[in-house]
Amino acid sequence: MKQQSQLELEDVKRVAAAAEAHAQRQGWAVSIAIADAGGHLLWLQRLDGAAPISAQIAPAKAQTAALGRRESKVYEDMINQGRVSFLSAPGLQGLLEGGVPILVDGQCVGAVGVSGVKSSEDVEIARAGIAAL
Repeated sequence: MKQQSQLELEDVKRVAAAAEAHAQRQGWAVSIAIADAGGHLLWLQRLDGAAPISAQIAPAKAQTAALGRRESKVYEDMINQGRVSFLSAPGLQGLLEGGVPILVDGQCVGAVGVSGVKSSEDVEIARAGIAAL
């Protein structure tokens, strides 16, 4: 039987603080979501000025990255390349760039989803948060 690390509250707070700091340094108003390995929401914050819809998109991106164990951009790329049937995949709603899995020893322990600016900037914020671990 395998043993796997899991996110604890202090880990989540560290990731969230680093992501928030990065977004604020850039002047980006975003929502930041962190999910566990099962895609369950552990953290959600909407920075001042972020669009209300971003608070729904960020958790969906995090859940998709956690459940798929890969960046949510992979699904967006598949759809853009013509595999539109993937839009009906059960449980995956954030099929947009901006969800990044948190990997520890090669295992996915959760994911960060960000929404509110360009998708590549969302990813930049998510990665800055994850780098704090």
